[in-house]
Amino acid sequence: MARLRLPVLLALVALVTVTPFAVMVLVAFAPPGGRTLPGALDVTRATWQNFADVLGGADVLRWALNSLVYSLVSVVLILLFASMAGYAFAKKRFPGREVLFWAFLATLMVPFQATLIPYYLLVAELGGVDTYWGLIVPTLANSQAVFLMRQFIVQLPDELFEAARMDGASEWRVYTTVVLPLIRPVLATLGVFVFLWHWNDFLWPLVIGQSEAMRTLTVGLATLEGENVTINQIMAGATITVIPCLLVFGLLQRYLTDSIATSGMKA
Repeated sequence: MARLRLPVLLALVALVTVTPFAVMVLVAFAPPGGRTLPGALDVTRATWQNFADVLGGADVLRWALNSLVYSLVSVVLILLFASMAGYAFAKKRFPGREVLFWAFLATLMVPFQATLIPYYLLVAELGGVDTYWGLIVPTLANSQAVFLMRQFIVQLPDELFEAARMDGASEWRVYTTVVLPLIRPVLATLGVFVFLWHWNDFLWPLVIGQSEAMRTLTVGLATLEGENVTINQIMAGATITVIPCLLVFGLLQRYLTDSIATSGMKA
């Protein structure tokens, strides 16, 4: 019985986690007309009509493209900037390094909602409303990403960097040939998290994307609730939003496993 406690507990947690997702998929494939549980449990009447209706009745493909651009560009830039900053904070020596690092980290205690208006006023003054750069740039200074990178890089042996410099490698070459190959697991892990954060982000895209053409998928689907759209179509749209997240997780699962396996190792 003692050995069964943990598996049973994990099974219960998994069941509670998966149930809302399963209900969403069942309602998405239910016949049109607002059919929910328990009628949606009849899988013999499953249909693709709800997906066809939501794709044909709203600009979902444009919203999905906006979400994809917002998420992918943010992932690339955040990983680049966070890894460079993490390398500087971990292995470089310069005056005020610790003060600057902890001051930067202190921004984690400030909720985004408190800085939303200043962000919007600044972006609007620069002409970034309803633009991709106005959507992406304010999210690039990610304190959590810098902290994770710094904590991972600080464990790397200093001898690797000293050997590279003795061979005449520049700082950029040290970063590209020594740092980046060694931090691939944490890059993949952080990339998944950053992608999910931006793909599911709602508040900032809602504020900055004021036209229908600049809506992200989460914002666009939320606007459908105020229109004459059935719950089946809304669940079909929500199911579509989950697919890219599953693909990203599936593609990077091996790196996630490597990151977990090596997270306890010391240099």
